Amino acid sequence: MPTESDTGYDPTLGNKFVFVTGGVMSGLGKGITAASTGRLLKNAGFDVTAVKIDPYLNVDAGTMNPFQHGEVYVLKDGGEVDLDLGNYERFLDEDMTFDHNVTTGKTYQHVIEKERAGDYLGKTVQIIPHITDDIKRRIREAAEGTDVCLVEVGGTVGDIEGMPYLEALRQFAHEQDDNDILFAHVTLVPYSKNGEQKTKPTQHSVKELRSIGLQPDILVGRCEDKLHPDVKEKIALFCDVPVDAVFSNPDVEDIYHVPLMVEEEGLDEYVMEELGLADRALPAEERDNRWRELVTQERTGEVDIALVGKYDLEDAYMSVNEALKHAGLEKGVDVNVRWVDSDEDDVTESTNLTEADGIVVPGGFGARGTEGKIEAIRYARENDVPFLGLCLGFQMAVVDIARNVLGYEDAHSAEMDEETPHPVIDILPEQEHTEDMGGTMRLGAHQTDITPGTLAADLYESNVCTERHRHRYEVNPEYFEDFAETSLVFSGRAGRRMEILELADHPYFIGTQFHPEFRSRPTRASPPFVGLLEAVLGERDWSAPETEVEA
Repeated sequence: MPTESDTGYDPTLGNKFVFVTGGVMSGLGKGITAASTGRLLKNAGFDVTAVKIDPYLNVDAGTMNPFQHGEVYVLKDGGEVDLDLGNYERFLDEDMTFDHNVTTGKTYQHVIEKERAGDYLGKTVQIIPHITDDIKRRIREAAEGTDVCLVEVGGTVGDIEGMPYLEALRQFAHEQDDNDILFAHVTLVPYSKNGEQKTKPTQHSVKELRSIGLQPDILVGRCEDKLHPDVKEKIALFCDVPVDAVFSNPDVEDIYHVPLMVEEEGLDEYVMEELGLADRALPAEERDNRWRELVTQERTGEVDIALVGKYDLEDAYMSVNEALKHAGLEKGVDVNVRWVDSDEDDVTESTNLTEADGIVVPGGFGARGTEGKIEAIRYARENDVPFLGLCLGFQMAVVDIARNVLGYEDAHSAEMDEETPHPVIDILPEQEHTEDMGGTMRLGAHQTDITPGTLAADLYESNVCTERHRHRYEVNPEYFEDFAETSLVFSGRAGRRMEILELADHPYFIGTQFHPEFRSRPTRASPPFVGLLEAVLGERDWSAPETEVEA
């Protein structure tokens, strides 16, 4: 092993590790499988964390197009990461940090910076040991202080960009005791035209994995239905694992039912037994059962919520969808999210909007679709439809008031129109001379002071909240006095920065500069989303007091 002074790598950190790889195709559900297993381990009394490995060259996910890669999820420390980290936070109910996301860009950047600084003392810097040791260091440091660390390797086995990571895991296996590490491989088990579950894709995927030097301890078959017993036996025979190490992960109606399926299959018990944790686990009757009770509760009704955005892709607004679902769990109703394309010429003609019980306008960047969002916000405001605006939705609500209440017809955000005579939304002062795009916005958790007696204070049941941000523009202070002449109330602030708005003469109209969806959990729904459903269900009769905005 290289010395610590050479690579900065300490092989003694960490405890138990479960490495999750995938084969055949991406998007199989490796992350949900891992997160579900972690949820059950937490229920059994263990401290669990997770690491997501993304082999792309980006340092982080911040500059990626949501239509191609899904939403950019923001962590409390400002890390812009893959949406899988959001699933880990929601399932484990643990706040992750940027250290829990390992990317090729981050790893290579660090090693190259050390080389430029002369830290390697003239040695040749190579993939092995320098890159692989940096990968292992990051995993172990993220795992420090926990009982079990789940490590998901993004992509599929055989991807050229993933090779250094699999080599790092091969080395990892040599450093750990056998009962401290498990390799779980998730593969596709498709149906043939005659309805037969086919194992050949799994066999080839495992063959590829073994050629790299990794033998899976657990195989999880993703299929529409449970694997037939003879199919499990065939997979075990050809992939050299015990039959009881082959598990089904069939399709379910809701991802929050996956832990129930994993538990039914016994995957969690197998993991604990193989890691030598079974004797330390809580007895079955003492384990936390709130998750099962929550996701299996009887629903008393359903509501339709219009989601107005420009990306016709569910993953682009995953956290918003999940936050609505969490609010539904708290209120005991099913939430049907109806897509409204904000890029259409007249969004107010969309039945998904006009027949919705409530409207949500999520965050985003760029001018495309903003006029549609403004029209949807105006529709909600003028027709007393419960409304929630998030980040850009908050900003476009300000633009709507400026245009259609104050009469500033050309008002806009300077992000969308640099020549607008009324830039009611303008760039943050600290952003004016920023050149790089990645990681330079106002990011992560920041505290907001809430005006007592307002709708926001009622929602949060406090005069302060801490939520996550991701923005480069804000309400222009030059227009504070103008907005004070309307029913618009800025009920949340961070110094002179406006964070929450509401309307005093509307049943439920609230916007947040921050992203409350990123802190929402199945067991702890986000207050603004719960409030939206309460307004839809007629459980909230609110008339906010008029509060002057200080100039």
